[in-house]
Amino acid sequence: MRVLGVDPGLTRCGLGIVDIEGRRVNLVSVSVAATPSTWETPARLASIADAVDALLAEFTPDAVAMERVFAQHNVRTVMGTAQASGVVMLAAERAGLPLSLYTPSEVKAAVTGEGRAAKPQVGFMVARILGLTDPPKPADAADALAIAITHGWRGKAQGAATAAQERWAAAEKAANGQAASRQTARRR
Repeated sequence: MRVLGVDPGLTRCGLGIVDIEGRRVNLVSVSVAATPSTWETPARLASIADAVDALLAEFTPDAVAMERVFAQHNVRTVMGTAQASGVVMLAAERAGLPLSLYTPSEVKAAVTGEGRAAKPQVGFMVARILGLTDPPKPADAADALAIAITHGWRGKAQGAATAAQERWAAAEKAANGQAASRQTARRR
C-alpha cells in the first residue's frame, strides 16, 4: 500500500509518501510545500495544491492520510491549517483517493507507543522505522511520514505499532466511557 501522509499547514505543509507491506515501511518521497507569509492566501493555497497534485500524479498513492485539524488558541494558525487541509481534501477527492484523518495523539501512539510523545521522539522513531540516519527535517516532513505510517499500520492492523494502537484505543474507550458516565450523572 502506498500512502501520502500530510501534515497540513499554510507556511509549511509536510508531504511524505511511504510504501507499506506488512511490517516493512519504505520511504518513497518526503518534502515540504513552503509558502512565504508575504504571499496572499489564495496564492499560498494554490502553491500547496500544485505540490500535492504533482505528488499524486508522480507517485500514484493508494490513499491519503492527514492530521486532523484541532482547536488551538491561535485562531490565525488554525485558519491556515484548516485552509491547507481543505486543499488536500479536495485534491484527494478529485484523484478518487480515500482520505483518512488522524489526531496528533493517534499518530504519536502509533509511531512511538506513547500518545503524548514529543516531536523529537516522533522524528527519531520515523527515522528508525525508515532506516534513516537522521530524522527528516523540518519536523513537518517527519510528521507527514508519521501520519502515512500510522495509516498503513492502522489500516492493516500490522506492524510494530499494533500493540500501541490497541492500548491507545482501550484508553480512548475508557476515557469516553468515563465522560459519558459523568454526563449522565450531571443530568440526574
